Amino acid sequence: MDKALYISMTGAKHNMLAQVNRSNNLANLNTTGFKAELSQARAMPVYYGDGQPTRAYALTENSATNFESGPMVATGNDLDIAIEGEGFIAVQARDGQEAFTRAGNMHVDALGMLRTGSGLPVMGNGGPIAIPPAEKIEIAADGRISIIPIGAGAEEAAVVERIRLVNPGVDQVKKGEDGLFRALNQEEEVPADAGVRVVSRFLEGSNVNAVEELVGMMSLSRQYEMQVKLMQTVKENSESSARLLQMS
Repeated sequence: MDKALYISMTGAKHNMLAQVNRSNNLANLNTTGFKAELSQARAMPVYYGDGQPTRAYALTENSATNFESGPMVATGNDLDIAIEGEGFIAVQARDGQEAFTRAGNMHVDALGMLRTGSGLPVMGNGGPIAIPPAEKIEIAADGRISIIPIGAGAEEAAVVERIRLVNPGVDQVKKGEDGLFRALNQEEEVPADAGVRVVSRFLEGSNVNAVEELVGMMSLSRQYEMQVKLMQTVKENSESSARLLQMS
């Protein structure tokens, strides 16, 4: 069989994988704190001993994440926060391990636990944060949570906990399939960073550029069509060769 078929097949395969990536980005255009995924593929020459490569297959590079900040959206909600600059909010993932997010849309559940919009417990210095019944809740720029107890005045405001804010560096974390970020070195605890600041009553929007994603999808679609056309050409050449052999 003509080796060109395998070359075009690998190209079409990785075009499809890139399309899936772009589609996922577009699907999360309005997801709070979402970071766009980047995809990249390159030609991988195949060598057999000395001399020039016999062919070049497509190979997907390691996926990466676009860590640029998204737009700041005012909500007026006391429990909404947005990271100002670099950093993450520590949460407890569904597997019980610590993970990080930029989505600061939070709420207090019926048991008084502070949770993200997706229901994950928000971590404090001593573990998941529990907030007593309160008339009002405020979150300071350094993550400190202050409350005014029910029936009390403003002069009785008290700090109950501090949100665990971390800044491990974007090269030290990797995004998981659940959309959360985790440290590359799971054995070492990421320390809290007092330099991370949040803005209360704001949320960070998705950093997905819809126009860029749509243009990229159109480009990938044309590349995919080209690969399929090459496979069709290989098929036609193979059939022509078979007929010539039959005639001889």
